Amino acid sequence: MWTAELRMTVDPETVWSVITDVESWPRWGPTVFKARVDGGGALTAGARGTITTVAGLSLPFEITDFVEQQRWSWRVAGVDATRHEVVAVPGGCVLSFGAPAWAAGYLPVLALALPRIERIALDRGH
Repeated sequence: MWTAELRMTVDPETVWSVITDVESWPRWGPTVFKARVDGGGALTAGARGTITTVAGLSLPFEITDFVEQQRWSWRVAGVDATRHEVVAVPGGCVLSFGAPAWAAGYLPVLALALPRIERIALDRGH
């Protein structure tokens, strides 16, 4: 799995709250126009929903791996997609995104999302 990561001086709980807040995904995800969990529920193991890309394509998603306050992975349109992981370190956390080998070209998009998440988390932390 290819990875992009950023060390942040933000507590891991706040960063986790950003990456699991589906309504905030368009603020940090360069390819995301809109996202929703079916039934309006929270992002949890097995959750299903729809993501709409900036190109207007709506795709179903399913959360395939979920460890509270640590990581989540998903399948989009039936294809394994990115992993999102928050690791606590002294003074903050490291946010890491993993992309399957077939999606190495998506790494620059993930790298763009990381500082956006940091800015949102810093705003939430104050």
